[in-house]
Amino acid sequence: MSKQESSFLNRAVGRRTVVAGALGVLAAPFVSRLAFAAGKVIRASTPGPDTEWQSKALQAFKAELDKSMPGAFDVQLHYNGTLFAQGTEIEAMQRGNLEIALTSPSDISELVPEFSIFTTGYLFRDAKHLDAVYGGDIGKEFKDKVASDLKLQILRSQYLGTRHVILRTARTVNVPADLKGVKLRMPGSAAWQFLGNALGASATPLAFEEVYLAMQTGTIDGLENPLPDAIASKFYEVSKQVVLTGHQVANVFFTMPTAFWDGLSDDEKKAILAAEEVAKKVNDDGVIATENDGKAFLEAHGNRVTTPDVAAFQKHVLDAFVNSDFSKTWPKGMLDRVGAA
Repeated sequence: MSKQESSFLNRAVGRRTVVAGALGVLAAPFVSRLAFAAGKVIRASTPGPDTEWQSKALQAFKAELDKSMPGAFDVQLHYNGTLFAQGTEIEAMQRGNLEIALTSPSDISELVPEFSIFTTGYLFRDAKHLDAVYGGDIGKEFKDKVASDLKLQILRSQYLGTRHVILRTARTVNVPADLKGVKLRMPGSAAWQFLGNALGASATPLAFEEVYLAMQTGTIDGLENPLPDAIASKFYEVSKQVVLTGHQVANVFFTMPTAFWDGLSDDEKKAILAAEEVAKKVNDDGVIATENDGKAFLEAHGNRVTTPDVAAFQKHVLDAFVNSDFSKTWPKGMLDRVGAA
């Protein structure tokens, strides 16, 4: 080989090396993205906005899981019912189209009727009582039944808040009869509708995502919601009164499909449980703090906040549930067990 040919060959090899090296550098972020995308996809759906405490808890869950097992999971958060509308999440999980939903006792009771007892108004005293029930023997029985019948894994209960009546226009509300004729938005399940009617109102089914506009236009006269959710969704912009009925100390369940859960390694399960524990603290602490400030906030934003005869509401609602067809399916002695927890 001549000196000229050798020089040309060296330059060609050098160019190839430089090009290959440059391509390697350019490809590195792509490979990194591929590696991250290869993590197990976890889609989470919630009907609320990203400002709700439940949504902030999901954000904390994602951050904690990314920190503890980087690249292992691709947690995708969907707000405002954009992935699945409220009430359709259980079926989506059962089909394998959703990995996390914040399911309500009412949604579950549609499919496991004996647990409609957990939809009863004035059943729980406060957030601590909720945790005592769902974190104890009753909660284990409930979770085992849901896993067996619905193929869903309930990780924990999260405090949603104490529910109150929110009205588009102010009126005198002291006893349930004062809500007669009020079109009160409730989620669509039978248990929710029953609760709305038991409060004395005319329960009206409507998806959560549609409530603001319905209040604004007068399609509904009011809704019932925990104060933190109402504040996060800015319902105070389209309401004039909040009636502190306190008719339900409410929760949601951080739920995953059993098929997905069973496919995880022990380390992955441990990491998810730890991340959800962080999420629960973010949620529960945030909800309680917002509730403590809720009355002052709502009044500052033009809402009259009133307290009715809560004992009258409690008697009316409890009597309605105890004497309903729902109670015929309740496990014997469960009402007393919940009360004593």
